[in-house]
Amino acid sequence: MDFEQRLARLEALEAIRQLKHRYLNACDLKEVEAIRDCFATGPITIDYGPLGVFHDRDSFIALYQRLACQPQVRDSHHGANPEIELLDADNARGRWALSYFNLDAHTGQTRRLGVMYDDAYRRVDGSWKIVATRSTILAEVVGHDERTPQ
Repeated sequence: MDFEQRLARLEALEAIRQLKHRYLNACDLKEVEAIRDCFATGPITIDYGPLGVFHDRDSFIALYQRLACQPQVRDSHHGANPEIELLDADNARGRWALSYFNLDAHTGQTRRLGVMYDDAYRRVDGSWKIVATRSTILAEVVGHDERTPQ
């Protein structure tokens, strides 16, 4: 691999890392349009297990808005341990560990998840987008924040 190829590979890997971080941060900040923009248009697959399987970004966004865009919902997504493999110049796959924390600020109900994401990415018009993602829950703890009145 020559210098130009190595540089292109590193730039692609970093762009994919930035894409996933942008998605996770947008979820925490309830930035719906930023979330939508992380996914490709057209047919895609978003498999979030018990929450459902979605074949376009808008149906997923509708669920996200209904569940997460509520004043009492506080979320924290921390993605780590990325394993990203470039399949060719415009396609890649990746695996990420996710530590997720959710708080219902009205009831004090908390939920912690350990999740594994398996993603597929495609470069579309020069930008990397998520074209498939599967979320597998590895661990879950539900509790109550004692500081929050019931």
